[in-house]
Amino acid sequence: MLHELIEANPDLKRLQDEGYAFEVKDSFLLIHEIPYVNSNRMIKYGILVSDLSSMAGNRTTSPIGQHVAYFIGDHPCNSDGSIISAIRLSSQNQQLSKDITVNHSFSNKPQSGYQNYYEKMVSYINIISSQAKAIEDSVTEKPFRTIDSENEEQIFKYIDTNSGKAKITAIVSKLKEQKVAIIGLGGTGSYILDLISKTPVQEIHLFDGDLFFQHNAFRSPGASSLSELQALQKKTDYFQTHYSNIRTNIYSHNYYLDNQNIEELLAINFVFICIDKSDIKKVIIERLVAHNISFIDTGIGVLNIENSLIGHIRVTTSTPEMREHIKTRITSCDDGGENDYSTNIQIAELNALNAALAVIKWKKLSGFYQDQNKEFNSVYSINDGVLINEDNLI
Repeated sequence: MLHELIEANPDLKRLQDEGYAFEVKDSFLLIHEIPYVNSNRMIKYGILVSDLSSMAGNRTTSPIGQHVAYFIGDHPCNSDGSIISAIRLSSQNQQLSKDITVNHSFSNKPQSGYQNYYEKMVSYINIISSQAKAIEDSVTEKPFRTIDSENEEQIFKYIDTNSGKAKITAIVSKLKEQKVAIIGLGGTGSYILDLISKTPVQEIHLFDGDLFFQHNAFRSPGASSLSELQALQKKTDYFQTHYSNIRTNIYSHNYYLDNQNIEELLAINFVFICIDKSDIKKVIIERLVAHNISFIDTGIGVLNIENSLIGHIRVTTSTPEMREHIKTRITSCDDGGENDYSTNIQIAELNALNAALAVIKWKKLSGFYQDQNKEFNSVYSINDGVLINEDNLI
């Protein structure tokens, strides 16, 4: 990714051509080996850090929006050992990502702002390194080497500038390494995919044997073209193609799960079940429970009463620590009787809400969101707007 960024952006290429030791890591730009003076008038080397929030695809924009920079090391001083107060913003450790913890933040905004990342970084570097050069003129901030730390597999097709801009990259990293499966790519399942695709999970596996019909287009995210509908693709193939625009490692399993292939789920860390009541749903749940795999089962029940719709949206969570409640919450776990979720009216906003509640709960389990009440069953009532959280893990 670094090579592609350099070739696409003159400001980054100029940093390379002039000999700065920089890398792109976790949606941040880092320039290493910046000489500076500490409070004891000793020359040391630190790392200057900037977010890369001003991006359009893989191209930097001009002007860039964020003028604040960060520093790893002691706070840079003047040649006499006094703090360079002109750039000082704050001095406290701040974890920008799992692998990047900065010690200081700087603020030095020109009247017209910075036009590009070269201008921003070199401006700070000159202020910092000039004091080291005043003590020893042979020091240099240009070692002529590039650090390509992005040698691990790249999940996203372009940098996640949203996490970097919000300073939540370290929190987002809690979702990495997971292999997630979505069973059923109807309304709710497709919206779950839409949300999960924006996270750095290692793999997303899609299971569904249905074709993508015209009615699916009206309860799925995005806008399908007429030609796409006429192609009569399998749902999983259709969604894999669309969401491969943003990320890698989306796997299409364009068939139904059955007793012959259900073992494929055993390599998964977390499963979203988005299918109606069926014999295979019971088998899926039993197999996940037996192998200590966590899952969330979603459900929608909508009725037409006096020419208006009423109903409920359900999210039931099951982990190795909390299983007993699913016998009464999930249709396939009971004796097969009818319940409030047996109808099949689905509408986009209800599917989207069902998916959002399910993904929020998954993120709670992953430590992304705080989970104070530890609810394992949530039911939203449409006509009165009440959200009931039940089956709390004490």
